[in-house]
Amino acid sequence: MESESESGAAADTPPLETLSFHGDEEIIEVVELDPGPPDPDDLAQEMEDVDFEEEEEEEGNEEGWVLEPQEGVVGSMEGPDDSEVTFALHSASVFCVSLDPKTNTLAVTGGEDDKAFVWRLSDGELLFECAGHKDSVTCAGFSHDSTLVATGDMSGLLKVWQVDTKEEVWSFEAGDLEWMEWHPRAPVLLAGTADGNTWMWKVPNGDCKTFQGPNCPATCGRVLPDGKRAVVGYEDGTIRIWDLKQGNSIHVLKGTEGHQGPLTCVATNQDGSLILTGSVDCQAKLVSATTGKVVGVFRPETVASQPNLGEGEESESNSVESLGFCSVMPLAAVGYLDGTLAIYDLSTQTLRHQCQHQSGIVQLLWEAGTAVVYTCSLDGIVRLWDARTGRLLTDYRGHTAEILDFALSKDASLVVTTSGDHKAKVFCVQRPDR
Repeated sequence: MESESESGAAADTPPLETLSFHGDEEIIEVVELDPGPPDPDDLAQEMEDVDFEEEEEEEGNEEGWVLEPQEGVVGSMEGPDDSEVTFALHSASVFCVSLDPKTNTLAVTGGEDDKAFVWRLSDGELLFECAGHKDSVTCAGFSHDSTLVATGDMSGLLKVWQVDTKEEVWSFEAGDLEWMEWHPRAPVLLAGTADGNTWMWKVPNGDCKTFQGPNCPATCGRVLPDGKRAVVGYEDGTIRIWDLKQGNSIHVLKGTEGHQGPLTCVATNQDGSLILTGSVDCQAKLVSATTGKVVGVFRPETVASQPNLGEGEESESNSVESLGFCSVMPLAAVGYLDGTLAIYDLSTQTLRHQCQHQSGIVQLLWEAGTAVVYTCSLDGIVRLWDARTGRLLTDYRGHTAEILDFALSKDASLVVTTSGDHKAKVFCVQRPDR
């Protein structure tokens, strides 16, 4: 989910400026969007002089501003509110949230009300509305340098704004949108659509390239940390690793190598050597990004005894909803719709801990530099788990409906959540072990 910055890439990964393919050609080749035949182009201008240093900025949260509860929202999970700030300008379920990666002081949220807003975390003040959507906004995110913000709705309308001027600088209508992600080092936007295409645009001039998958939705995707490849999962269970410059698929996993149901999520480790994929078939597959081979298959004990699903069948009660790699230990976490959080040891490929939630897990995120994993679930609660022991460290409450998405600040001081109760909330994370 969204996006998570792979700031901890391996030390031996060279800066983007030093990577080359043939002489002075740049990392990604794009073609102009034009009625005639496409012509190749480069990202040379956009790729140069990118500052990879992330600024450390203290999160302003001392005077949290809480808006009054919105009328007409009836909560089924009334209780204490641990949040510092509540953003309540949405008038329907809030589907997605992303933080600006440079300073972690701004959030963008999108919702079922066909609206997206950019607002300040410290006090909930609205900076501007990302206007013009006519369907539910399901994807939103900032570019790598926080200068641009993109929003996408279910109909496939994507829009990009310049953050400092609050002006729309680009828009495009693709097919029905499945996912959207910024390139980690350049003003390049990628998206997957229901027709099987993965699109790549250079923003704001709109140069475009497409990667044609199987004739079914491209349900999830992620750019690898090197910025040269992307992994995309499809509804038919296929996994493809694409070369973003050449436009061809480097590896294709299908049949028994792929999944036996639609993919739901994909993640990579810090150096991009390993990929983890999840599906409605309840399996998480560990894939080598170099060889394209499956090197591990994970399935929790709670569903391991279930009969194997036949071709085309899906589990009615369970699926993999989110997954991710720990940055400091060889651990991976997988979150399931039945509420199971499974912590796997990658070195032995065994189940290390199984942590149970009261309801389905929507998303999980690892805290950078620690073995703490955060989960949000359909019961409206954010939980922090110690992956070394499987122990619940703490939880945060305040929503009166299910949490649909959440984001974590770089220093793990703030958690920002969105919910079916029409609200986004900012929680200040305080842990006795730090």
